Amino acid sequence: MKTMTTPPTMPPRAPVHTPGAPDPLVGTGLQGRFSVAEADLTALRDRLSHLAAAEELLDLAYRIVDSPVGRLLLVTGPRGLIRVAFESEGFSQVLSGLSERISPRLLHAPWKLEAVARELEEYFAGHRSRFEVPVDFILSSGFRLAVQRELPGVSYGQTTTYRELAERLDNPRAVRAVGTACATNPLPVVVPCHRVLRSDGSLGGYLGGLEAKTLLLELEKENAAA
Repeated sequence: MKTMTTPPTMPPRAPVHTPGAPDPLVGTGLQGRFSVAEADLTALRDRLSHLAAAEELLDLAYRIVDSPVGRLLLVTGPRGLIRVAFESEGFSQVLSGLSERISPRLLHAPWKLEAVARELEEYFAGHRSRFEVPVDFILSSGFRLAVQRELPGVSYGQTTTYRELAERLDNPRAVRAVGTACATNPLPVVVPCHRVLRSDGSLGGYLGGLEAKTLLLELEKENAAA
């Protein structure tokens, strides 16, 4: 008779930790077992991202930066910046969506986004009125893409309306569609959908919240007049 043996019990898998998010190990009983100094963890991530890039295994790189409108998630691909996300959107959800839609080969690689981070810092300090980093509208198509490509044409410190933007695109009846395109802009701040208002001059919606939209408009108005 064969003796039945019990399969070995595998240890629980540690949850993935998005940088800047609360420690997912807290409350799981695993925190002490997987304790790693933050500096060592950062060095390991940095080494991993460089190795992946060298082997052409890094399709998407991300970084989280602080700003006057809260923390921002930046994601870049081979052709340029593809996503700027506000914390209210849920960084983990945004990264998960990009992993499914574009590529799972996504790593925390701050060094790939140095230029973007620097231009954002200059913008919020009032020293930059236009972004020069390459952007990739891979997440947009059709009329939404046309609207989003038109947005950088709205000058720093100036505003336009959804209706005026629709007329500029030779589609004056597409006011609501313009609003939708602005609301789904994957590159807020860098691609300035915050400069588009309702026809009555009210703010309209904004992915980062009306407080963030107000701050951006006031920042630009103040620095444009300086």
